[in-house]
Amino acid sequence: MNEEQRLQAGVIKSSTEKLHPSVEKDYSKYFETVYTPPSLKEAKRRGKEKIEYHNDYQIEDRFLGMGTNRKFHIRTYGCQMNEHDTEVIAGILTSLGYESTDNVKEANVILMNTCAIRENAENRVFGELGHLKPLKLENPDLLIGVCGCMSQEESVVNKILKTYDQVDMIFGTHNIHRLPNILHEAYMSKEMVIEVWSKEGDIIENLPKVRHGNIKAWVNIMYGCDKFCTYCIVPYTRGKERSRRPEDIIQEVRHLAASGYKEIMLLGQNVNAYGKDFEDLDYRLGDLMDDLRTIDIPRIRFTTSHPRDFDDHLIEVLAKGGNLLDHIHLPVQSGSSEILKIMARKYSREHFLELVNKIKTAIPTVTLTTDIIVGFPNETDEQFEETLSLYKEVGFEMAYTYIYSPREGTPAAKMVDNIPMEVKKERLQRLNKLVNEMSAEAMKPYKGKTVKVLVEGESKRNPEVLAGYTEKSKLVNFKAPREMIGKIVNVKIIDTKSWSLDGEFIEVVEEEKVMS
Repeated sequence: MNEEQRLQAGVIKSSTEKLHPSVEKDYSKYFETVYTPPSLKEAKRRGKEKIEYHNDYQIEDRFLGMGTNRKFHIRTYGCQMNEHDTEVIAGILTSLGYESTDNVKEANVILMNTCAIRENAENRVFGELGHLKPLKLENPDLLIGVCGCMSQEESVVNKILKTYDQVDMIFGTHNIHRLPNILHEAYMSKEMVIEVWSKEGDIIENLPKVRHGNIKAWVNIMYGCDKFCTYCIVPYTRGKERSRRPEDIIQEVRHLAASGYKEIMLLGQNVNAYGKDFEDLDYRLGDLMDDLRTIDIPRIRFTTSHPRDFDDHLIEVLAKGGNLLDHIHLPVQSGSSEILKIMARKYSREHFLELVNKIKTAIPTVTLTTDIIVGFPNETDEQFEETLSLYKEVGFEMAYTYIYSPREGTPAAKMVDNIPMEVKKERLQRLNKLVNEMSAEAMKPYKGKTVKVLVEGESKRNPEVLAGYTEKSKLVNFKAPREMIGKIVNVKIIDTKSWSLDGEFIEVVEEEKVMS
C-alpha cells in the first residue's frame, strides 16, 4: 500500500500538529500527517543541519490531565540509553496525570521501549506484542505503543502494520518529547498513529524524568553515533552525534548530587566523542570529566566508549582519580586486525594494545572490561584465536560476548554470513570459558581485603542479604541492616566467586558519616 492508498484508506490521519521539517518536506503533498514512517535512506544521511538547543520544554495545557485515573506500564529492552529514555517517557506520562503500574491488566497505556541491536531482542518484542493482543480484545480502550530503536527501522514498522493490528502508536527515538501529541492522536483516532523522524530532532532540555531509585542516576551527555561499524544499526536508529551543552550537564549533575545520589553514569552511544560536534567550543569528554570531578558526588562513570576517540587528555584526567573511577569499559569486538577492518572499527589490534598500555601506565590500578562479537563473516579459526590471545594479553576482567547477528540495513547484512551456527556457538563457548576463568582469577586477590560498596538493595536471591557494587563494579553480597541501603560502606571480603564477592559488613565509610 503506497502513501496515496494509505491516505485514502484512512491509515494516514490528518493532523494539525507541527512535524519535523524533514517530515514536512517528504510528505508535503499531504500537508501535515501523523503517518510518518522511518526511512533508512534518510537515516543514513549525515547533513550539516544545525542542531538547536531548547531549554523551555513544557507540556501544553490542553494535554494536562489526559492521564487522570489512567495507568501506564513500560517494558524496556536493551542498553542504559533505553533505560534512561524510559525514565523520560515515565516522566512525561506522570506529568500528564498517569500513574505507573507493574500489572499490565491494570494499564490503560502499555509501551514497549525496544532495542534493535540484536535479532533475538526484536523477536522478544514481537512475541510480547502477540501476548498483549488478548488484553486489547478485553479492553478496546487500551493503547499499545512501540517506541525505541526498533521503531526507527522501516522493516519493523512494515511488519507491525502487516501483522500487529493491536498496536495503536509507533514513535521513534528522536521525538519522545512529542508523546503528549502522539497520545492525543491515538485517543482521537481508531487508526494506528506513526510518527518516527528519520532525521534527528533538536536537543530538548528540561524533560521530566522519573528516575529508577535515588542512589544511582544516568545522565545523557550526547546522542547518536557517527562511527558506522558495519554490523551496527545504532547510527541509523539514534542518528548523528549531538552533544549536550556542558553547562546543562554540569547543572544536572550538581542537582543530582544535592539530591543525595551517590553515583552518576554518563551515557552516550559513543560517549568519548562528546564535544566533537561543537563549532563554538573546544571542549571534549576530558574537559567535562575534569569539571565534574570537582562536584561533591562519590562516583562518576561513563559508557560506552570507542577506542578511536579515547584521547590522551581523557586518560590524563581520569588518572587524577577521586570520584572518577578506575573501571573503564572499552569494547574491542575482535582481536584480529583483519576482522576489525571488515567491521570498520578503524583501529588495529596493535593500536588497541597501544591504547591499553597508555591507560595502564597512567592508571596502574585500572580494571578493563569489554564487548566481543564472535562468528563475524569470514572470521577464521586463527582470527578467533587472536581474539582469545588479545583477551589474555589485556587482562580483561569481564566481557559481554555475542554471536554475530546480521541487522537489516547495515553493510554487514550484505556480506555472506558464512560461519555455520554450530561453529559460532562453539567459539562463544570457548570465549565464555576464558572470560569466566579470568573473572574468577581477578576476584581471588579480593579475599581478606576491605572494599567500599555502594549498597543498592536486597540480593535478588536472598532478601536477608544486601548487595552492592565496588568502585570497580564488582558485585558484593553481605548481611547488614537495611538502613545501609543507599550508603557507601566498608565490607571485608571473606569468599570469592567467578562473578561476585561475599563479605562481612564493617562500617559506613567516614565520608558517609560526615555527610549523614
